[in-house]
Amino acid sequence: MGGIDADTMLIAGMLLAAGAGALSFLSPCVLPIFPAYMSYITGISVKELQGEKNAKIRRQLLMHALFFLLAVSLVFLSLGAGASFLGEWIKNLLMGDSGLFIQRIAGIFIIVMGLFVAGWINIPALMKEKRFQYSKKSVGYAGTFFVGLGFAAGWTPCIGPIFASILLLAASNPGQGIFYTIMYVIGFSLPFLVLTFFLGSTKWIVRHSGIIMKIGGAIMIIMGLILFFGLMPRITQFLLELVEGTWLSQLG
Repeated sequence: MGGIDADTMLIAGMLLAAGAGALSFLSPCVLPIFPAYMSYITGISVKELQGEKNAKIRRQLLMHALFFLLAVSLVFLSLGAGASFLGEWIKNLLMGDSGLFIQRIAGIFIIVMGLFVAGWINIPALMKEKRFQYSKKSVGYAGTFFVGLGFAAGWTPCIGPIFASILLLAASNPGQGIFYTIMYVIGFSLPFLVLTFFLGSTKWIVRHSGIIMKIGGAIMIIMGLILFFGLMPRITQFLLELVEGTWLSQLG
């Protein structure tokens, strides 16, 4: 049963990380400028991108999106691996007694970031956007790759706090941290790829982005409380028993 608990905890954490990635993309810092970003890296006007697109334009959009996401993934995964390594180093330094300490620090940080993401507290230092600016207009897929590196290496008031929470989660679970980062990247990339072909749909999502961020912030706060009080094993065990009970009742 202990192995099942560990696996269930990993799956729960990975799903939350994927949700955090999707929340980062759907945030007011990213989604509203998404059409302009795609226009910049492809050289196609926003009006043309939001209208009917032929096969050539769709193929061009897909390739540029893939090179952009490749660069973003490279930066995010490198940071995730670094956070896992740091967490493992601290754990070894403190003779293995750091797990609960790092977990509680991560819990407090995620609670504060959840309050910030939801807009319930204001932290001026986090409101400043810092990003490497690639001044030249994107030329080809190489240019798109460098734009992606600049995007991922910067800080925005929406992505920064969310991804920093994932990095702390990775540091508190060194052996599994890279999986959380991978799922964050997947969660960010999937809506990016889907909306690449449905740029006109971003207007509807932007109108509801405030509600999306409040829901995401509330989930982050709950996750932070669970980490701080060490309730993840109990919750995952309860969910596992609930699913098993439902499944057995259906068979019966």
